[in-house]
Amino acid sequence: MKPLIGLTPIVDAARDSLWMLPGYMQGLAEAGGVGMMLPLTDDAATLQELVSRVDGILLTGGNDVAPALYGEQKETFCGENDPLRDRMETRLIELALQADKPIFGICRGLQILNTVLGGTLYQDLKTQTGTALTHSMDKPYDRTVHEVTVLPGTPLGELYGPGPMAVNSRHHQGIKALAPALRAQAVAPDGLIEAVYLPEYRFVQAVQWHPEHRWQAAESQSILRAFVEACRE
Repeated sequence: MKPLIGLTPIVDAARDSLWMLPGYMQGLAEAGGVGMMLPLTDDAATLQELVSRVDGILLTGGNDVAPALYGEQKETFCGENDPLRDRMETRLIELALQADKPIFGICRGLQILNTVLGGTLYQDLKTQTGTALTHSMDKPYDRTVHEVTVLPGTPLGELYGPGPMAVNSRHHQGIKALAPALRAQAVAPDGLIEAVYLPEYRFVQAVQWHPEHRWQAAESQSILRAFVEACRE
């Protein structure tokens, strides 16, 4: 039986709608899983039920994590927040960790995972760090735009081998202080942590780049298959 993976919904407040990029579903299907978009809710009983029914959680990209979650005031250069989504994903992460259900975070997913576990974020990389690296690329998003260095002795190091790897990049926020429990496993040339993992769990990993835009690429399929296989267990 194919593992069932719950994906957190992407929120479009202007259109009062929830949506999902097809690449998430296509990538998971190609890797042997079945993706299902979850309802947007912070109801405790509903979230408990959802975590009990799915085999893993994929934390998708989307709007900015509210700075209040990591103890900061919102600056003018911070983007739109969705408090309900923040509350939902916070509780989903807590429940999934309690049940040792696999978690894979993409872009915002990396950022909310870091926040929930006690880390902080840059509200806008260019403003707060002055980086010249292209972290927010123009279309098309299925091409690579900069490299990251995959660190040895990490899950990604075992998957890809340590060293440089080209990635796409579509974000303006990122990790400022890494959560104490997380470990870095890929770093950009400007020093930004671009991938993390949580030791001693079956599979808790997150990347800052976007496998869903490059789901047919070999490196995207490798990480998606690793996630799906962890969910299958």
